[in-house]
Order: sequence, then structure tokens, then C-alpha cells
Amino acid sequence: MTLAVILMASCVTNKKYVLLQKDDVNVKDLPKDTIVRNYEHQNYEYHIQPEDIISVRFESLTPQEYDIFNRNIMAQQMQQNLNPGNALLLGELVDPQGEIIYPVIGKVKVAGLTVYEIQNKLQAIADQYLEAPVVKVRLINFRFTILGEAKREGTVVLSNNRVSYIEAIGLAGGLTDLADKKNLKLIRQINGKAEVRYLNLLDENFINSPEYYVYQNDILIVPALRQRPYQTYFGKNLSLVISSLSLLLITITLINSTTN
Repeated sequence: MTLAVILMASCVTNKKYVLLQKDDVNVKDLPKDTIVRNYEHQNYEYHIQPEDIISVRFESLTPQEYDIFNRNIMAQQMQQNLNPGNALLLGELVDPQGEIIYPVIGKVKVAGLTVYEIQNKLQAIADQYLEAPVVKVRLINFRFTILGEAKREGTVVLSNNRVSYIEAIGLAGGLTDLADKKNLKLIRQINGKAEVRYLNLLDENFINSPEYYVYQNDILIVPALRQRPYQTYFGKNLSLVISSLSLLLITITLINSTTN
């Protein structure tokens, strides 16, 4: 009886496992081929902060010797094979004042702007110096860190700046079966402060949450369900315990048979 109670307590039900629930976890005959609900996505655009690294490319018809924004060919080739290791060497590091610097024109304020706003700002500057310029800007060190009950702990570098947490967790391999998806801790760095928030990924209303999208340098800590000790330790050792008890019972039976 005790063993049965322990086994039941160690089970993880669908209500603790399925993401984005809306009173339909175990419901059969859900409507098919029809829109059940609609959610309006909040407007989200990441604004550049100090210590971000942005890639800025200028292309124009201006001869190379007169192009003050020109980068050498090797750097352009390396940029095609961009990785976190060479991002700092190729990109423009936003200084603590939120600025990047260029020859002739000096410092340009970029903190607080979106990638597209920076692109337009630099385009207006380039128009003054180059012939038919085209400016391309992107954030190249956009990342978040996931720890705890994730299948692949670590830092994930994202390919774009508009990624939901459902997508980001998928890029990290997903969560384990024993992850407490109702109480994830999010540590978010904004304007020099670290904000602590909690996420409930089991509730479909999370889609409307301000935390639905990943921010630069977010840290997500995934706690374990209380069933974890049972499944991690008790489950693995259950067969050993049963085998030991069986051996003990056989030994006792043999001893009793020889004494009688």
C-alpha cells in the first residue's frame, strides 16, 4: 500500500506537463479545422542597450579610397561566417554612454533605438558622404541563458531579435518532464537593473504576457517538480530494492526449510 502511494505521488500529470493550457488538457473531441481563440500580439521591438554588439555594413558606389566607412575584405569575409567568438571583433560595441564611433563623423548615439531606427539614422549620415549608400544593421550578440530542468543548459545565441520564450526553449532542446513549468524564474536586465519575474508556461494567457518575448541577456531558471527526487532516486533504485527483498525472502525460506 505504501509503495503504491509513493508511486502515485511520483507521477507527473498532463496538467503539469502540457504548455499553454486553456481548460482543454484532457478534453476529447476538440474542434478541428477552426479558429478556437485569437490573441493580439503586443508590439515588441528590442531597443539597443550599452554593451550590445551591432553589425553595421555600408555599401555604396563610392571608390574604396574615399569610403570612410569601408572595412577591409578579410573582415567582410569573416562576417559571412559570424559566430559568438568573432562577434566582438567584427561588430560595433555600444559604449557605456550608448554610442558607437566612426572616423570623421565621430560618435553616434544608438542606445534606446531599435535596429531599424539605427539603420535609418546611419543611412541619413551616410547619404552626406557616400554615393548611393545602403546601410544594413543587425544585433549580433542577442542571447539568453537557460538553467535547471532544461534538456540543454547554457547560453543560446538567437538569430533574430523577435523570439518568443516558447521558441527559445525549443532552441534549447525543450524542458525535461520533471520541469516545473508553472514557476519559472526570469532574471531580466533592463537599464542597469536586474528584475526578477516568474513565468507560468502552463497557462495559455502567457501569450499576452509582457514576458512572452525574449530580451537581451535574459536568464531563465527552470525549477524541478517535487516528484523529481522520487523519479530520480527512488525510481532508479526500486528494482535494486525489490531484488534485495526477493533475495532476502529466498534466503529466509531456505533457512527455514533446512531447520525444519
